[in-house]
Amino acid sequence: MAIILKSRPELETMRRAGTVLRDLFEELGSKVIRPGVSTGELDAYIEKYIRDRGCRPSFKNLYGFPASACISVNDEVVHGIPGKRVLQEGDVVKVDVGAALGGLHADAARSFPVGKVDPEAAKLLEVTQAALEAGLAQAKVGNRVSDISSAVQTVAEKAGYSVVRQYVGHGVGRKLHEDPQVPNYVYPGLRDVRLRAGMTLAIEPMLNVGSFEVVVAQDKWTVRTADGKLSANFEDTVAVTEAGPYILTR
Repeated sequence: MAIILKSRPELETMRRAGTVLRDLFEELGSKVIRPGVSTGELDAYIEKYIRDRGCRPSFKNLYGFPASACISVNDEVVHGIPGKRVLQEGDVVKVDVGAALGGLHADAARSFPVGKVDPEAAKLLEVTQAALEAGLAQAKVGNRVSDISSAVQTVAEKAGYSVVRQYVGHGVGRKLHEDPQVPNYVYPGLRDVRLRAGMTLAIEPMLNVGSFEVVVAQDKWTVRTADGKLSANFEDTVAVTEAGPYILTR
């Protein structure tokens, strides 16, 4: 396992990329995401927004992914390919996106209600956000990865939701995916790394209303809940510093 610690100048560059993502999500939530918009239109907006601000979309062509953002709707958990699908009133749409600047990446995701959603969806979004906050708070020098994992899992399961097992958070920075892995649950054999100043982590709870089990669609990218029930995902990039967690995508 090769964990790459970041210097202060590198953290500042990642923060600048992260600020682009923060502002992008503000625009998406307030102006862009609404019934009648297609996921392909969202992706085009996202790519232009990132490039216009001097960054590069981290996901574009990564591992062969064809778009700038993973856009997943309702029972789609992650890695949805944007296209012709049109958002409907009551949908939940998840936007996962990275921005690269100066050879460094920031990674973040948000789940958005499309118009008015039902109470079950609203609660899932609220709890998933709370699980992320709990995980971020544990990104402190001297803690371990399991402290993050346990915090996320506790919030999720206390509210009656399951935590996706097959996909996890990760280190991020010089590459979009770096060591260590940051699962959203604790399990025997977890590589329980101690957190050090300069580590940068993408913490990303994925919570399901039903079972944690997922399946991959025929497009070989889109991940769905196996039982067809709703899923939500929130993610931020955080730096571990001597002064505490420093969230680079806010």
